[in-house]
Amino acid sequence: MTHQVVLYSRPGCCLCDDARRVLLRVRERRTFNFDERDIEADDMLLRAYLERIPVVTIDGVEAFELFVDEPELTRRLG
Repeated sequence: MTHQVVLYSRPGCCLCDDARRVLLRVRERRTFNFDERDIEADDMLLRAYLERIPVVTIDGVEAFELFVDEPELTRRLG
């Protein structure tokens, strides 16, 4: 099974940039589908995530908020 990883972010967010770098680095070693969603493009996402970004979900379940723990991400992706 290929995992689906989603990064909820917004432009100009330094923490989001850091999370993206970690995700892309792990993606070099682990196979997963990656999608990034700009919370500013959707009012519902903006309300849900504004104070919490970046948020990363794995297969629809929130896994990380504010920062991504690279070893833990690697472990969760198997």
